Amino acid sequence: MSRLSNNSALISRRSMFRSILGAGTLLSIDSAFTAKSSSAIVSPKDSLKITRMETFLVKPRWIFLKVHTNAGIIGLGEPLLEGRAKTIAEAVKEIAPYLVGKDPRRVVHHWQAIYRHAFYRGGPILTSALSGIDQALWDIKGKALGVPVYELLGGPTRNRIRVYSHARSPEDIIAQKKQGFTAFKTGVPKKRPARIVETPGFVRYAAEQFAALRETVGPDCDIGIDFHGAVSPQTAMLLIKAIEPYQPMFVEEPVQCQNVDIMADIARKTFLPIATGERIFTKWGFREILEKRAAGILQPDICHAGGITEVRLIAGMAEAYYAAIAPHNPMGPISLASGLQIAASIPNFLCQEQVSLGAGYLKKPFEVKDGYIPLPTGSGLGIELDEEQLEDKIDHDWRNPETYDPDDGSVVDW
Repeated sequence: MSRLSNNSALISRRSMFRSILGAGTLLSIDSAFTAKSSSAIVSPKDSLKITRMETFLVKPRWIFLKVHTNAGIIGLGEPLLEGRAKTIAEAVKEIAPYLVGKDPRRVVHHWQAIYRHAFYRGGPILTSALSGIDQALWDIKGKALGVPVYELLGGPTRNRIRVYSHARSPEDIIAQKKQGFTAFKTGVPKKRPARIVETPGFVRYAAEQFAALRETVGPDCDIGIDFHGAVSPQTAMLLIKAIEPYQPMFVEEPVQCQNVDIMADIARKTFLPIATGERIFTKWGFREILEKRAAGILQPDICHAGGITEVRLIAGMAEAYYAAIAPHNPMGPISLASGLQIAASIPNFLCQEQVSLGAGYLKKPFEVKDGYIPLPTGSGLGIELDEEQLEDKIDHDWRNPETYDPDDGSVVDW
């Protein structure tokens, strides 16, 4: 790995410090400049070039990206598409020849080049690869300047960031409340996959189970419910009406997200907030959602929707429609760190999803207190991977679940 001491720009900076402080202090200056990459600072006029890009699969189902530079600064990103980790790794490899040798600090310029130089634009593969790269470039830029990414996006709009966890049972909620969480999300409680047309028993069971979760969290905590796009329009409104008395924080993907007109129709028929976005890509994908008032809460995934650059723009579009942002994140700690930077910098933030606070992956995992994570203060994304703990988590063969109707064997959504 290159070090700052190998960079010609460092020599001139050492000379400057020598003239100011004297040769006797040079040893301490050397120590400062050869510190780990997370504390490195590079002048805007100094040469900074990408030297190589490295991806590696990480258990349980993630892929991490390292973007290396000639200054020893390493940018971290998470360019994941679930169940397509190896495909994403190849996509990043194909993009690498464009980036290697270039200055990583031109983040938006590189976003435009990577996206627009592809004749066939968008889609989950390209946009997910671009998302992880974008995260890493912002990480490098923040580290080079010695500031958190949110400072580069206009500074913090809040001093702590609310997060929610996943819960399937009252026992899950009790355990997570003890960990500091005050907001939760669950799926549709069911004994079997939902059919196109459902029975009263299916709807009643789902409502009763959700009612039990609401009773456990209490009236002063939040709990959202995710239909996961796996419920038909014929059943979605029945379920929504049944759970309305328990006031979920939001109903996520009540139908398939591509079915925007039906989602808009559902949104007009309930007072519950409708949320969507995890399978929507770029500002162009979210435009229709906003224009048709299909959702009041947008959930762009920072690993899919276009990274920090694009999610910041999506948040601005949402603000113009008085819509809130609740970033989607079933991924790893790099994704969470990126989401926290967005959450810290936008005015219309609601709550950040997370499934891992980074224990076993980060040298300093995130901590939740009273439902919030404190505003990150480290430079860039503010995290450092724990390479020793990662050793036994490298590589995986995770695949998307294959789900079938137990009665007739037909394919069903999961």
